[in-house]
Amino acid sequence: MTSPVRVIVVGAGNRGDSYSQFASIHPERMKVVGVADPRRFARTKIQQQHKIEDGNVFSEWKSIAEREKFADAVLICTPDRHHKEPAVAFANKGYHMLLEKPMATTIEDCTAIVKACTLSGVMLSVAHVLRYDPVIHMIKVNLIDAGAIGDVIHIQHFEPVGFYHFAHSFVRGNWRNEAESSFALLAKSCHDIDLIHHWAGARRCVKVSSFGSVSHFQKENKPVGAGDRCMNCPIEQDCAYSACKIYLDRVKQGHTGWPVSVICPSSLPDIESVTEALKNGPYGRCVYECDNDVCTNQVVNMEFEGGVTAAFSMVAFTEEICKRKTTIHGSKGELSYNGHEVNVFDFLTQRSTKHTAPNNVPKHFGMSGHGGADYHFIDAFISAVANNDPSLIRSGPEETLLSHLLVFEAERSRLESTVVYCGDGSQS
Repeated sequence: MTSPVRVIVVGAGNRGDSYSQFASIHPERMKVVGVADPRRFARTKIQQQHKIEDGNVFSEWKSIAEREKFADAVLICTPDRHHKEPAVAFANKGYHMLLEKPMATTIEDCTAIVKACTLSGVMLSVAHVLRYDPVIHMIKVNLIDAGAIGDVIHIQHFEPVGFYHFAHSFVRGNWRNEAESSFALLAKSCHDIDLIHHWAGARRCVKVSSFGSVSHFQKENKPVGAGDRCMNCPIEQDCAYSACKIYLDRVKQGHTGWPVSVICPSSLPDIESVTEALKNGPYGRCVYECDNDVCTNQVVNMEFEGGVTAAFSMVAFTEEICKRKTTIHGSKGELSYNGHEVNVFDFLTQRSTKHTAPNNVPKHFGMSGHGGADYHFIDAFISAVANNDPSLIRSGPEETLLSHLLVFEAERSRLESTVVYCGDGSQS
C-alpha cells in the first residue's frame, strides 16, 4: 500500500485522541478520515486536528457501520463494555481493527469478536501495548527464546499502579465500578497476565488461584471531619488523595496532560474548567465517598504445563506508577527487569550482564507512559495493514483470547475462593 492507511476513530477520548496523533507525525503513513463519538467536543477536536470532512463525523458508530466501507481500518477506543458490538460490526464490514484492551468484558463477547475477525479475514490487534515495549520485546526474543537463562522455571511479576493513579482511574474514574466497566484484573492487569502468558511460551496454564479485595477506599475509613468533596473539605491539605493536589495543583503548574486532560470532557483543561469539574464532577469527590468496588490489591498464582509457575501482584498503594518489575528464574540464570533495564545473572560464569534497547519515540507523541510502547503499538498496526502482514501484530486474536480467558479464570478463583483448573470448567 503506497498511499496512507485510512483509519476511522471510534471513541475520541484519551486513547483514541492519542493514537490518532500518529497521523500527524506520519501523514504519509496514516490518515484519519472519520470519527465517531457522542461527545461533540471530543469528535470536533479530532475533526479539526485531522481536517475530516463533515460527512464523516458521527455521534455514534452505527452510522459508520451502515455506510459503504470508506477506510482501511478502525481504531475502537470506546468504553470497555462497548467493544463487542462495534468490533463485530466493523469486522463484518471488512475493516482491519485496532481494539483497546480489554478485548471485551465477558468470555462470550471476546469469543464473538475473534470469531467475527477470523470469518471476515481481517486483522485484529488488541492493545496489549507492553508487548511492543522494546525492552520487554527484547526479554522475550533476545533473552528467553535465545536461551540466555535456560528453561523458564518461575516468573515473578509486580504491577505498582500508583496511589494517585488508582484514585483517579479506579476510585473516582471510569473503571471504579465493575457494573459500569469491568473488574480491576481485566481493566488494569490483563496487560500483565498477557505478558506472563507470553513469557511462558506455548505452554497452557493448567491451574490458577487468586486473592484480592477493596482496601482503604471505603466509607468507614473516611477521616473524621472530612467533607464529601475536596473543594470544600476542611482537612483536604492533609489528604494524599486530595483532588486539589492531583488536578488543580498540576494545572496551576502548567501541566494539562493526563490525568488533568481527562476530567474536563467538554473543554480544554485550565484553572477555571478544572475548578468547575472538581466542584461538580466525579473527580472532585472524596475517595471515601465513591461507588468504587474494584480490587485495590490482588495476587494471582499460576501453574503452566511442564511445571512452570508464575506469581503476579497488583497493588494500588505505591509511589511508582505502572513501572512493572519482573524476575524470571531459569535453569541457567536469573533475569530481572526494573522498568528501565534488564539484568541477567549467569549461574555458570556468576557474572551479570545489563541489557537495554533503543526506544525511538517522537517527543510530541501524546502517550508517554508504558515506556513508549503505545507508539510502537500503533506503528506496528499501521505497518501490518499497509503491508497486509499480520505477523507484525504481536497481540493477535487467538493468543489474546487465551490470555483473556486466563484473566477470567483468575477472577473466578478470587470470587469463589477456589483453585480453578483451566480449560475443563472444574475446580478444587
